[in-house]
Amino acid sequence: MKDKTIDYILRATWQAVARMYNEEAAKYGATMATGFALLSIDKEEGTPSTTLGPRMGMEATSLTRTLKSMEEKGLIYRKKNPNDGRGVLIYLTDFGKEKRELSKNTVLRFNDMIKQHITDEQFSHFIEVTEIINNLIAEKSIYTDQHNHSN
Repeated sequence: MKDKTIDYILRATWQAVARMYNEEAAKYGATMATGFALLSIDKEEGTPSTTLGPRMGMEATSLTRTLKSMEEKGLIYRKKNPNDGRGVLIYLTDFGKEKRELSKNTVLRFNDMIKQHITDEQFSHFIEVTEIINNLIAEKSIYTDQHNHSN
């Protein structure tokens, strides 16, 4: 992968991870999106539906579809947000909490396996590089006017 671009490496790696998670989730009649949603919902306090999308990096329409499916499977329920009349809080059912634990273990197992194959220093560099990428993007440092060739 040395001659590949950084975005290609990120995309190809994420697609491989997503495929792996979806294959694992399929064994339980779920999807990666369901697993991530379970992990993103506070298991005691519930979570406002409006914060779930950004937290999961998911578009509103996909999130709506995922939540609808999760509600039909008895993983979550919705309640009006007492602090925001228009808002809805998403809560895990007992079944949802059980499946959340499964999702959590799946993610931890992946992390543990990777960490068994790399040094602490390699992991530290990985974190460092991804933080730099995220910061440059957040600061809009990459495509500033002086670098923009389409005048």
